[in-house]
Amino acid sequence: MFGLIGKKVGMTQVFNDFGELVPVTVIKVEPNLVVEQRTPDRNGYSAIVLGACEIKPARMSKPRLGQFEKHGIDAKRYLVEIRDFDKECAIGDSLGVELFTDTGFVDITGTSKGKGFQGVMKRHNFSGGNKSHGSKFHRAGGSTGMAAWPSKVHKGTKMAGRMGGVQRTVQNLRVVGVDQERQMLLVGGAVPGTNEGYIVVKTSKKKG
Repeated sequence: MFGLIGKKVGMTQVFNDFGELVPVTVIKVEPNLVVEQRTPDRNGYSAIVLGACEIKPARMSKPRLGQFEKHGIDAKRYLVEIRDFDKECAIGDSLGVELFTDTGFVDITGTSKGKGFQGVMKRHNFSGGNKSHGSKFHRAGGSTGMAAWPSKVHKGTKMAGRMGGVQRTVQNLRVVGVDQERQMLLVGGAVPGTNEGYIVVKTSKKKG
C-alpha cells in the first residue's frame, strides 16, 4: 500500500476510451515530504509519515515543529501516517502523483461537508407524515422513548442533530488519468469534502 496527501480541486467530466462522458474529481497533489519513518524494531510496525502544505513555523506548537527541525525539513501543515508503504523512500524525499501511474483503483479519505443541525427527514431519510391540512405531523421525528419500561430513549435512536463534518472514506474509485506535469490526479466519481479541502489518497484495499 502507498498513498499521498492531496487537495480536492473540484469536479469536471472527461470522455473515456469508449466515447462515454465520465464525471471525475480533480485532485491536486502538492509535494509530499517524508517526515518520519516507523520501523518494526523501534515502533513495532512499518510506516512513513508524510507532510504537505507549507506553514509558518510560528503557527505551530514546539513539539510538532520539532518533528521537522530534527531532520532539517520545512514545516508542513498536514501530517499523515501511512502503514506498510510499498515504495522505497528516505526522510526528506519528495513524492508526487507519479506514484499512481500504474494504479487502477484508490481509496480516498476526507472530511465530509458540514450540513449543520438537520431534521430526521434530511439526516436519516425519514418519509415524514401526511402533508394534508390538520395532520399536525409533517416533518417531525415521531415517538422516540418508551413508557413505564424501560422509560428512556435507547442509544443510537435516529433523531435530529448535527449532520456532516465527519471523516469518511470512499473505496474503489477508478483512476481515470494522471497528469505528472501539473501534478493532477483524475478519479472517477465524487470524493468527500469541500473544494480546496485536503484529502488522503491511498491504493485500494479491495481492488488492484
